[in-house]
Amino acid sequence: MRHFDYSQLRQSSWDSEILSFVAAIHEHKGKQELYIRQKPVELERLVEVAKIQSTESSNKIEGIGTSNARMRQLVEEKTAPRDRDEQEIAGYRDVLKTIHDSYEFMSLSPNVILQLHQHLLSYTDRSYGGRFKNTQNSISVTLRDGSIVTRFTPLEPYETPDAMDTICTEFRQAVDRQFVDPLILIPIFICDFLCIHPFNDGNGRMSRLLTTLLLYKSGYMVGKYISLEKKIEKTKESYYDVLGQISSGWREERNDYTPFIKYFLGIVLNCYKDFENRLGSVDRKSSSLEIVRKAVSERVGVFSKTEILESCPSIKSSSVEAALKKLKEEGYILIQGSGRSTRYVRSPDHQ
Repeated sequence: MRHFDYSQLRQSSWDSEILSFVAAIHEHKGKQELYIRQKPVELERLVEVAKIQSTESSNKIEGIGTSNARMRQLVEEKTAPRDRDEQEIAGYRDVLKTIHDSYEFMSLSPNVILQLHQHLLSYTDRSYGGRFKNTQNSISVTLRDGSIVTRFTPLEPYETPDAMDTICTEFRQAVDRQFVDPLILIPIFICDFLCIHPFNDGNGRMSRLLTTLLLYKSGYMVGKYISLEKKIEKTKESYYDVLGQISSGWREERNDYTPFIKYFLGIVLNCYKDFENRLGSVDRKSSSLEIVRKAVSERVGVFSKTEILESCPSIKSSSVEAALKKLKEEGYILIQGSGRSTRYVRSPDHQ
């Protein structure tokens, strides 16, 4: 079986790009508490939006989805799941809520991971929720001609329990003894988790939930307000590409974690920048119109009312709608489509 020893990370050296990412994220983390204390109302809006986006995007990566209206109702627990996809979505919603509410009391251990996996599949009829895999699985890719190629073969089922126990123990010890910055350790753990592929189903979604949990436990709360999963879903091709790179030579302990570490740090940094842009743009002395105007001025190309609402967490939906109507009357923006398909774009005279 593959050997795991995170204490060796003490001897590792990291290139300037990784160190720059880490330094920048540390700087943003330093401002995090200031925003949390000063802008609680805006943060509540961001949390609700992020819950929906995280649940939608993480499932969408796996080909699981439903309508926008149903997604919102499911995340807000205003309806019951009515098909297999919605059962999966409801499970993700519950696990994400558990992490949001109780991360401080959750230790990284196989038992905790198994419990989260059980909750993830709790609405489905699958009997293997909360159990490590009992059949060998593989990571495959479908080519353009429709043929399926196996990209990577994970550990055997009999190897899985010991491997999971080892990486959890190694992670906790590395954190306690400060072998390496958590921002570097977390993506390494996630890489090993995905290469072990411990479950019959749900490995990708579990990896993203565990990413959120480990970031929270290390004090990086940005995923609560800006969806990490949405950033990953928008860069899905790069996500799968770097995962393919880190799996090469993994069984022989010759793999290079660097591509995934850089991808992961880029996602976290992008979330922090988005977080500060949204909250930093809020000026309590500005009118709703001026707040929306500023948000629109930062948009390139076509955008929706929902996107502007997400960028302006201090104002209500009706105020955003009224402001967009006023900007249209001014000739500042043009409207495309109607009803739910309505989109906006800045007038050429204002670009």
